[in-house]
Amino acid sequence: MSALRRHWPRIALTLLPVLLALLHATGVWRLGVIQHLDHLIYDARLRATMPGTPDTRVVIVDVDDASLAREGQWPWPRDKIASLTTELLARQHAAVLGFDVMFLEPDRSSGLGRLREIAAGPLRDVPGLAAEIDQLAPTLDHDATLAQALRGQPVALGYYFTRTEQPSAKGLLPATPALPPDAFPAHAAFVTLWNGFGASLPVLARAAPVAGFLNTLVGDDGDDDGVIRSVPLIARYEGEHASPGHYESLALAVYRIANGSPPVRTVLVAGDGNFPRLQALVLGSLRIPVDQTASMQVPFRGPGGPRAGSFRYVAAADVLEGRLAPGELKGKIVLLGATAPGLQDLRATPVGAAFPGVEVHANIVSGLLDQRLLAVPDYAPGYEVLTVLAAGLLLAFGLSLLSASRAVLLGAGVVAALVGLNTWLYIGHNLVLPLASALVMVALAFALNMSWGYFVESRARRGLVRLFGTYVPPQLVDEMLVRPGRYSMRAESKEMTVMFCDMRGFTRLSEQMTPAELQAFLNTVFSQLTEVISANRGTVDKYMGDCVMAFWGAPMDAPDHAALAVQAALDMANVVQDINALHRANGRPEISVGIGLNSGLMSVGDMGSTARRSYTVVGDAVNLASRLEGLSGHYGVEIVASGATREAAPGFAWQELDSVRVKGKAQAVAVYTPLTPEAAAAAQQDGMLARWGQVLAAYRQQDWALGRNLLAPLLAGDAKKVLYQLYAQRLASMALRPQDPDWDGSTRFDTK
Repeated sequence: MSALRRHWPRIALTLLPVLLALLHATGVWRLGVIQHLDHLIYDARLRATMPGTPDTRVVIVDVDDASLAREGQWPWPRDKIASLTTELLARQHAAVLGFDVMFLEPDRSSGLGRLREIAAGPLRDVPGLAAEIDQLAPTLDHDATLAQALRGQPVALGYYFTRTEQPSAKGLLPATPALPPDAFPAHAAFVTLWNGFGASLPVLARAAPVAGFLNTLVGDDGDDDGVIRSVPLIARYEGEHASPGHYESLALAVYRIANGSPPVRTVLVAGDGNFPRLQALVLGSLRIPVDQTASMQVPFRGPGGPRAGSFRYVAAADVLEGRLAPGELKGKIVLLGATAPGLQDLRATPVGAAFPGVEVHANIVSGLLDQRLLAVPDYAPGYEVLTVLAAGLLLAFGLSLLSASRAVLLGAGVVAALVGLNTWLYIGHNLVLPLASALVMVALAFALNMSWGYFVESRARRGLVRLFGTYVPPQLVDEMLVRPGRYSMRAESKEMTVMFCDMRGFTRLSEQMTPAELQAFLNTVFSQLTEVISANRGTVDKYMGDCVMAFWGAPMDAPDHAALAVQAALDMANVVQDINALHRANGRPEISVGIGLNSGLMSVGDMGSTARRSYTVVGDAVNLASRLEGLSGHYGVEIVASGATREAAPGFAWQELDSVRVKGKAQAVAVYTPLTPEAAAAAQQDGMLARWGQVLAAYRQQDWALGRNLLAPLLAGDAKKVLYQLYAQRLASMALRPQDPDWDGSTRFDTK
């Protein structure tokens, strides 16, 4: 909780992007840049997951530049369209023919209208002229010719809807809408709403009663970039020039004809308040997920155009000229459209900036046939809110409490999880769900959090480094940053453990080295010893010639300061053994260390003069540790620790050395040496420690004979052990003296 309180400003700053993303996700404040980024993510993912294989079931008859050059400019005479229709349906046996072209105006290419004007005008007195023209009319009425070619055939004409303040209408809509006006509950706006249209001539509309609208762009989300990503399948017409109701798109009309014209049904689910929500359209066994405008995501197969290979393109001129073998398009779904740039039927899509409009319809038909349908679920806003909230809270607390490197890993992990989950739902379940708001939130949260860490918290770090960087290990400085305010150079009294480590044999070694070699050697040794101290969370106080002083328990509190110091002392002894192995190989004298440890109340802080100060410890307990370091050579051990350190570090095996009175101390102090795990195990196995305790007890009771008898097996087992030799000499010497009634078994040392 203390860490949370300290980091609360940083956490609150990180939550700002979360709040911004939530406002966008809930629709309170829609941000166009995030919406645009979602579109870009959708487009990239769509391109990466397209099948990329041709669909041979759908063929596009293309009014391309070559066809215009060979057959004349557009629009072609309706009798030519009639010939094209007859060729496709009668000779090629296409299953369905959909027209992505419109027939809004009467065909005047035959001149029939002009002939009638002349017969009724300047030549009205010519006998039989009007009758002759009437007799020729069937052959000159190209609209009637096309109507005859369409009648009774599996065709779907195209038209478009408009919405204006003064609605207009051209042509004739299908007599029967795909869905009646009451298909949805009253006042429920599930689809796009229109009040005008431009449709085929009545003579054509009556001959081919099935038709579909061609409208594709639906952009009322505040970020309409003109790119076709979804297409409405159903649109509502409310006007005076046709039956009000819900009409179908060209692609849906073509698909229905190809599959036996199943009726269109709607799937409504509970929504906000009393209004249901549109979830899907159902055609027989096919369920088409749609959004609230009855639009479906266009399932693009691949890049568009004749050379892309997603669909077969056949030049309209080739069809008219009979260059296709009879029945070559048998059973195919054929769409008649234009790719000639001058006809302005090229659209911007996620897979191409100049995508043929007719191929948009072809992709929809193909997707319906394959049931390869993407869905924008009605719970998409809830998903967006949930992911933003979960990721935002994790980042707000995680980024604020973790180190910079771990914060980077956390940020990368959150991004990977968001992208992975979203991609899995897209690929595995065809669900299109928002991702941009969560990614933008992560980026902003990370940037703000790192900025706070650099500009605010790094200032505190630099202050701590200035104060403690030369004494304290870097990992302790990192821990101190958790609560930087509690650390200062101000002196305070604390229970701590202090160490003095002196190098033995240094004088003899220095005689064999040049000053430069000696300097390099000392730097190497002190660096290795310092690494051991730092690894055990110690603080280096100072270097004094061939001696290093360190302490545990400040500036960071360490309840186990004694245990850390003892372990450091054992590790330092091992380091010296490694150094000696190199010296033996190089023919140089070996060195040893003497280490003194004591635990107790000490004063620690910034001490010294106005000219020079340092962060150090002082006190009687510090002086005792310095004296104990000097006793290590006397007892033939590397480490001498006080009884206070032994009591504070019970996890080690100890061998008692003596009870001593050092210079400046009137009270006797028990001293010990810690054993390595291997030495402790061996001592326990042969009972050495127990026998040694008996030797000390006999010594302190002035039972010299018993002491010698108890010591004899220890000397026999380790005759070179300085400690055993020392006590053998003492016992022999004491046996020559009378017993002292004031004897307490302690040894006085009057020198340092």
